Amino acid sequence: MVCGGFACSKNCLCALNLLYTLVSLLLIGIAAWGIGFGLISSFRVVGVAIAVGIFLFLIALVGLIGAVKHHQVLLFFYMIILLLVFIVQFSVSCASLALNKEQQSQLLEVGWNNTNSARTDIERNLNCCGFRVFDPNETCSSDCFRSRQCQPCAPIIEEYSGMVLRFVGGIGLFFSFTEILGVWLTYRYRNQKDPRANPSAFL
Repeated sequence: MVCGGFACSKNCLCALNLLYTLVSLLLIGIAAWGIGFGLISSFRVVGVAIAVGIFLFLIALVGLIGAVKHHQVLLFFYMIILLLVFIVQFSVSCASLALNKEQQSQLLEVGWNNTNSARTDIERNLNCCGFRVFDPNETCSSDCFRSRQCQPCAPIIEEYSGMVLRFVGGIGLFFSFTEILGVWLTYRYRNQKDPRANPSAFL
């Protein structure tokens, strides 16, 4: 059977959703590992990571069941949700890759000012205090605070922020293209007849 046939479309769609399932479990596992080893104390950050992992797992589950059973309704909703996720993820990935140094710095400062728990994790892991200026009168959870000789966190974070944004943007773009591939496979698969089924029963 050629690759454009029913069986090939079904197998490709199942393989794609198995990949999404593994990625979702990996995302949930990394968040749990970060909490277990004390690397992340921000429940907001962990909650977002776990929520994204569960959401991706549910989407993959819907796609997998729809592909195995050739269920028209499940495949339709899977295709629509995957298309919406593609639009959002593609936009965010392009924005991450397009940010210049000044925009990255402004974004980091806004995030720093709005997250107390993540700020504590950064100070402890990077051994720095404050964002732009070290203030010995403020509380800080890093080891260098005991000697009152800490450097601000902004230069350290900005040194790696560009690389991190490029990495995140690249990964996001890669998965966005797999999502549009999934939309196309689902659309084609929905309109194919199962050769083992009764042709008169196909809707």
